[in-house]
Amino acid sequence: MATFPLSFVLRSHCLSCGDIRSSSKSVAAARCNYLRRVTGGFGKMDGERSLVCGDDAKESTSGSHQNNRLRVLATSRFSVVQSAKKVLSYRFLTEVGGHVKVLIERKNNKYGVNVDVSSLQLLGHKGELVMVWGIFRSDSSCYMPLDFLSSSVDRKSKTTDTPLRGPAVELDFEANLAPFYVSFWLKYRSSGGSQSLEVRTHRKTNFCVPVGFSSGYPAPLGLSFPADGSMNFALFSRSAESVVLCLYDDTMKPKPALEIELDPYVNRSGDIWHASIDSDIPFMSYGYRCKGGGQEKGDKHVVDKILLDPYAKVIGDFSGLGQLCKEPAFDWAGDPRPCLPIEKLVVYRLNVMRFTKDRSSNLPNDISGTFSGIAKKFKHLKDLGVNAILLEPILPFDEQKGPYFPYHFFSPMKLYGPSGNPMSAFKSMKEMVQRLHASGIEIFLEVVFTHTAEGGALNEIDDSSYYHVKESEVLGTRYALNCNYPIVQHMILDSLRHWVIEFHIDGFCFINASSLLRGFHGENLSRPPLVEAVAFDPILSKCKIIADYWDPHGTVSEDIRFPHWKRWAEVNTNFCTDVRNFLRGEGLLSNLATRLCGSGDKFLDGRGPAFSFNFIARNSGLSLVDLVSFSSSELASELSWNCGEEGATNKPTVLGRRLKQIRNFLFILFVSLGVPVLNMGDECGQSSGGSASYSDRRPFDWNALRTGFGIQTTEFISFLSSLRKRHSDLLQNRNFLKEENIEWHGSEQSAPSWEDPSSKFLAMTLKAEMEGSQSNSESSCLSGNLFVAFNAADKSESVILPSLPPEMAWLRLVDTALLYPGFFSMDGDPVLEQMPGLVIYEMKSHSCVLFEARNASVFPPAPNTPHHHPTPAPKE
Repeated sequence: MATFPLSFVLRSHCLSCGDIRSSSKSVAAARCNYLRRVTGGFGKMDGERSLVCGDDAKESTSGSHQNNRLRVLATSRFSVVQSAKKVLSYRFLTEVGGHVKVLIERKNNKYGVNVDVSSLQLLGHKGELVMVWGIFRSDSSCYMPLDFLSSSVDRKSKTTDTPLRGPAVELDFEANLAPFYVSFWLKYRSSGGSQSLEVRTHRKTNFCVPVGFSSGYPAPLGLSFPADGSMNFALFSRSAESVVLCLYDDTMKPKPALEIELDPYVNRSGDIWHASIDSDIPFMSYGYRCKGGGQEKGDKHVVDKILLDPYAKVIGDFSGLGQLCKEPAFDWAGDPRPCLPIEKLVVYRLNVMRFTKDRSSNLPNDISGTFSGIAKKFKHLKDLGVNAILLEPILPFDEQKGPYFPYHFFSPMKLYGPSGNPMSAFKSMKEMVQRLHASGIEIFLEVVFTHTAEGGALNEIDDSSYYHVKESEVLGTRYALNCNYPIVQHMILDSLRHWVIEFHIDGFCFINASSLLRGFHGENLSRPPLVEAVAFDPILSKCKIIADYWDPHGTVSEDIRFPHWKRWAEVNTNFCTDVRNFLRGEGLLSNLATRLCGSGDKFLDGRGPAFSFNFIARNSGLSLVDLVSFSSSELASELSWNCGEEGATNKPTVLGRRLKQIRNFLFILFVSLGVPVLNMGDECGQSSGGSASYSDRRPFDWNALRTGFGIQTTEFISFLSSLRKRHSDLLQNRNFLKEENIEWHGSEQSAPSWEDPSSKFLAMTLKAEMEGSQSNSESSCLSGNLFVAFNAADKSESVILPSLPPEMAWLRLVDTALLYPGFFSMDGDPVLEQMPGLVIYEMKSHSCVLFEARNASVFPPAPNTPHHHPTPAPKE
């Protein structure tokens, strides 16, 4: 039997010394039954006697043998055993030899406390043995008032003298009185009264046992509900000198109804503080008070602050503390997880609130701006051809700084629920996931595990473990998480697993991913434990995991070699940079070619192009329409071009050029190997007025989808999504194309001038691979080939298309310089030969074109029909 010292201290605002009037948990309002039973042994057995606690007690006073702050068992030796019947056994050594055994058992709606003194040597002598006892919740100088109908009650000290007629006595208490402590000592008088002796523990402290709560278990962390009907609390804090569990019976009250100071000898295993109470005790929420865990040790404000449990699953509406309840159940039956191959993804990044908050969404007020709003608008996602959404951080966050400054990691933001409370957020999010999964759409979450908001759930619990305290000045924030520290790594993995298991999330995008490589002391690690653990975690094995180097603090992202273990994908900032540079006429052809082919400079390391998440615009920086409308010196880092005039304009030439550029950006995004990532609002021309700040992004305007720009851009994106599916062997390949599957062309049929900054034209022929069962004829081999050309110059370019057999012809699928609706077509428009075997096509300035080789037998109607009249290009 394990033996260890115990010290319990319990403090309560509502049961503080001398004042019990305001507490619903006060003993004055409770009924306490005390039964004395003599079991075996010596002397005459008395009948049972019932003592009832009075209802009119007003105050309590100090017991004569107590210290102000009770540490009754801190230096005593005793053992604790818990049986299968939920019986706790305590065994104390005494100062006169032998031991006292105390059993505590839950029996229906009562607690039985059995005190066994059979091993005391005093029982062999003639005399009287009396147990002097009292109960308390606060410190031991404040016993609960006991106005028993018995002369043996000490009305001043609120203790009871109970003569022992045998070796054991049992006390019964109503369950709703718990939690509390029973404290007692023994008095012995010889038969002649010549000898008197007080018996306490061998360290001269009172015998004291808790009722209604116990030491609990160190795992799992957070609040859990074991099968025995209890609630278990577990909190990590290595540096805390003391931890107090604070329980609230009313979420509107500023102070807790009950505080339990956890004892380091009993309620601590290693660096985990833990306790357990019965689940039917009527408290609603909980938090912790930690002394010595924060950076400002000794600060009274810090010591008195009630802290949120980092592992709390349900956070209260008003208190901001953990709720004493389980997560709401949800029926996931029939939830068909899409489990899409990564190379097949088309991703749409959105903000939960901004997506449907605007009145133009025509959703009820309780649904707009919530997870339910996204579920209602899933058809728009399907219309775009999207099969995955990337949600901006949905974890509870600092509303002043925005979603990229979280303060908790295990629950959704309550504002995203229809009624703005945590339970509705749980239900709303799970219903959204279920609805989108049924439509073949996966759900990814952006997560921030590299820093927290000020005042987050981890602050002041154990700052030296959770944060880079010493490196805060170098890192530019006091709240940089020490994410590769074992306990922090453990928490992050627990959080990710929680979202996968409880919410069926399909993937995660890790913001500020370069900081995931930081070691304990701020050094860069070549093999960071967290990154490796995420890659090989069995629960996360089917999830997409993506590294994004964008830093919410505004620090310039670093181009690093991210350790990936062939599991991590990356948001490809180089793709964005090189495509923007090319289309504004400043990039190298070699850089564009690298991005078109899947960024082999980054992913030719055992992964492949499918691990490149490509984007043109994102939720930080300029939106897509602003990218072609603003290019002031303040926006130099955005690599934008205003197409001839800054800001809003009515000039047709400038507007036509901007429209072509938007089409060009989208076209290159979708014909490049890798995963295209769209940004909310870019399909309808959402603008922030030239601001690159995240805070200036506006809610999605659903009316803008019905404008001419919104209609044609949405249809074009849908076309490009379908194009990728139809030519998946070329545009959705998990592996890099073979050298024989691609042929490059420069101006005037010459080889491309790869490193010439003045060269602004590039074309390529993508050659489809035929299945072994298909015909080996030349026409069959050429069918499905694509010819793609990009012209970033401010002049036209005459393009000579590769020659084809007589039975084959080129069909134009895209020309971004043409007017809507003729600038794209899935059927394709035949291109007439100038002479047999020669096709010359004139590309307008700042445009892209796409042709497909098809057999003449599958051509659409002849080109002389009205449907196929050549569509004029806008004048420059």
